[in-house]
This record gives sequence, structure tokens and C-alpha cells, in this order.
Amino acid sequence: MIVDLQSYLSEKCILTDAALEEYLPRADRFPQVMFEAMRYSVLNGGKRVRPILALAACSACGGDENAAMPTACAVEMIHAFSLIHDDLPALDNDDLRRGKPTNHKVFGEATAILSGDALFALAFQTITDRTNGVSVAVILEVVRRIAAASGTSGMVVGQVADMISEGQAISPQTMEFIHRHKTGALLEASVVCGGLLGGGRPDQIESLRSYGQSIGLAFQIADDVLDVEGEQDKIGKPVGSDVGNSKATYPSLYGIEKSKGMALQAVGDAVNALRVFGSEADPLRALARFVVEREL
Repeated sequence: MIVDLQSYLSEKCILTDAALEEYLPRADRFPQVMFEAMRYSVLNGGKRVRPILALAACSACGGDENAAMPTACAVEMIHAFSLIHDDLPALDNDDLRRGKPTNHKVFGEATAILSGDALFALAFQTITDRTNGVSVAVILEVVRRIAAASGTSGMVVGQVADMISEGQAISPQTMEFIHRHKTGALLEASVVCGGLLGGGRPDQIESLRSYGQSIGLAFQIADDVLDVEGEQDKIGKPVGSDVGNSKATYPSLYGIEKSKGMALQAVGDAVNALRVFGSEADPLRALARFVVEREL
């Protein structure tokens, strides 16, 4: 299968955005400010990498992407929640996100915190209320995996490890721990849950798990490199914020060139993990390469 990646991404973004528009509460009921803040951070032109990975994995396993759409949107809500909180003064203290003022700059810190909390809860409600044509057992497993990838086994524990490592010399093992949890866990869960919702066989799910781990690593390394070499008007946030916050990053530990090589190696590992699939997984292969070429 020849994948026109830009057309593929555009098509899936349109479908995901339409679903998010449907699933998010409208901002015409009390208290309007909270719903406005939720929609502001979700419907803001993101690349939708996590939802698209979930949809592509579902399709690769022979499933109907409609079955995975609620979960795809849920992981985007969780991602948006994490960005709202990351940008707060108590954490990264960022003023821009995707070229726009961060949530707390527009709505205030209290509303930003609460709108993030609401998005996190809405994500799980969306999975349970909106998923059709899938067994309750699969839905429960999807909820379990996404909850684990979001909290003490994933994103939040990685963010805390990142925070307490600021300004310190850390080992390669600690660096890998931070990024496999902070960024990689939710990416991996997006892929695996898409496969589960698509009826994937055990060997396919294991393949998707390995793929997800590798692209999660590649994604974070590429993000670290963009923070050094990117352009603010393209990546939509200040360049050098990681250095300014004394963050532990791959370039700070390994240097730019070695970091780029590690990202490419991780992409190769991701593609190799898909060998149990045929051409039906070509979108996933193309997406693996995209994570090191993107400008977020």
C-alpha cells in the first residue's frame, strides 16, 4: 500500500476533529467558562498523533475505525489535560502552546486546572458511553490500559520524575524512565488500545506494543531536538524552554547528533516490530517516520 501521508493525516484529523466537536460539551451552558476552556485547548489545531495512531492500529487489525474513535478522542483529551497543567506557572510556566496563549493565560490558573481535571474525567466517560460494537470486556481493558498509561504507571509519574530531575545530572536509565513514562506510555496505549478495539490477535497486540514503545521513544527524542533546533513560529511554543527550565533531555545528555541517530534507530525498531502485518499496517509505518520529521 502506498500511503500519501499528508492526505492520510488530513483525512484522519478532519474525522477526529468532528468527533471531538461532538463529544466535548458545548460552551452554552453554565458555567460557560469551564467548557470554553476545555474546548479552547482541545480544538486548537493539534496534529492528533495519538488519535491517528489508535485509528491506524484498529484498521491494521481489520477493525472498523468507528469503534476506536471514542478512545482516539479520549487520549487526545488526556493529552490536552496534560498540556494545560504542564503549562502552568507551577510547572513549565509557558505562555504559548501551538502558537496561541496557553490556557491559564486566557482563562486564569484556577479555571485552567479545573478544565484539565474535567477533560481527564470526560475521557473515560467518552470511552464507556460512546464505544459501540465492542464487548464490555474489551472496553474495560481499554479503560484499564489508558488509566495506567496516564497515572502512576505512566504519564504523571514520568512528569514527576522529570520535575525532580531538573537541574541534576542524571543517568541514561533515569532519562529513559522519564520519557518512556511521560511521553511513551500514552502513545503506546493509543496504539495497543486501537488494536484491541479492532479485534487484534495476541501476536498483533504484542507487535503493536513494541511498535508503540519505540515510537514513544522516537517522539520524545524528536521533541527534545525540536526544543533546541526548531523555530517558534513552526513548533508553536518558545524554543529553548527545556534548557531554560533545566530539563533533562536527550540532547543535554547525548548531544544533538547522537540524539538524532537514536531517534532514527527507534523508528527503525518500530517499523521492524510490525513484521507480523502486511500492507494494512503501512499507515503505521509511515507514521513512525513522521514522528521524527514533524514540526509540532
